[in-house]
Amino acid sequence: MNAPQFFATPGYGETQLANMHYQQAVRIGDRVEISGQGGWDDDWNFPEDLEDEIVRAFDNVARTLATAGATWRDVVAVDSYHIPGSPDFIGAVHNRVMVEQFRKHMGDRAPIWTEIGVAALGAPKMRVEIRVTAIVS
Repeated sequence: MNAPQFFATPGYGETQLANMHYQQAVRIGDRVEISGQGGWDDDWNFPEDLEDEIVRAFDNVARTLATAGATWRDVVAVDSYHIPGSPDFIGAVHNRVMVEQFRKHMGDRAPIWTEIGVAALGAPKMRVEIRVTAIVS
């Protein structure tokens, strides 16, 4: 069995490793798992606009995958966590932007996806978090 290799995304990942004692990605053989990525910048600021936050979260997933030698094109599974827009629906903006970003980053490849509404996420002002599994071929 291959030994796990852990990775901290340069910038925010190094900060989280030092402050919160967790890594952003692990690779075991051809499998890459990443921790949930939000729409933050390297200084932990979030955009005011929800669409911009989701786009930045996708960009952060790409950055984190790259540290472990993977890309969005290698992604097979996505779990996304959302602060819902209403008590009974995550929201049209969440859904529209997630699908747009899947198409932008993955082309014709469609992952399995579980979209989960939650009451709170790990940082103030955070409204979306994306965690993926990739298989590097």
